[in-house]
Amino acid sequence: MKTNSTNPIEDLQAIREIMERSSKFLSLSGLSGIFAGVCALTGAAIAWLFILDSGYVQFDEFLLYPGNFSSSDIGFYLVLDAILVLMLAVLGAVYFSQRKARKAGQKLWTNSTRRLLFHLMIPLVSGGIIILLLILRNKLDLVVPIMLVFYGLSLVNAGKFTFSEIHYLGLTEIALGILAGVFINHGLLFWTIGFGLMHIIYGTVMFYRHER
Repeated sequence: MKTNSTNPIEDLQAIREIMERSSKFLSLSGLSGIFAGVCALTGAAIAWLFILDSGYVQFDEFLLYPGNFSSSDIGFYLVLDAILVLMLAVLGAVYFSQRKARKAGQKLWTNSTRRLLFHLMIPLVSGGIIILLLILRNKLDLVVPIMLVFYGLSLVNAGKFTFSEIHYLGLTEIALGILAGVFINHGLLFWTIGFGLMHIIYGTVMFYRHER
């Protein structure tokens, strides 16, 4: 490999950047994290104001709720809310990553993209199946902790194929999931922090570090 530089340190840095571009998915935009966080905050507000009504929910084995909804109604609407948030977040990630890749003159769908998605989906799908089983057995108090922990594991697993911030975001999500399991009556709060606030914080850090 020939370079115009006579500085070995600059040559090594150039080689490292080329290798990193070929092995890591670097089109992930921090704006997608910010957008996902805003979607999550909106979904949490809808859940609190419209689904949970007054916000008084007593979690136990049967999810007792002294309102107009039955436990199955609450579970259905909460899951629907979460699915809509997920769909919007995924669409935002694709849009902002595609825009970033286009600006850099790169392709979005590469071998690095496939590796990242594969390692991301293994814990994510596993967690989704467990969450579905919990919902079917009316163990709704465990849904948020499991969701945060498995999402964190997905990010940690995929973090080695993209920016390091994703790895640390995953560790943060796991910690929040464990706390949500300890403070079981505050699931919506931890869900809001994990999927809303943390995405905005890490997305902002990624944007200023790698895009500006």
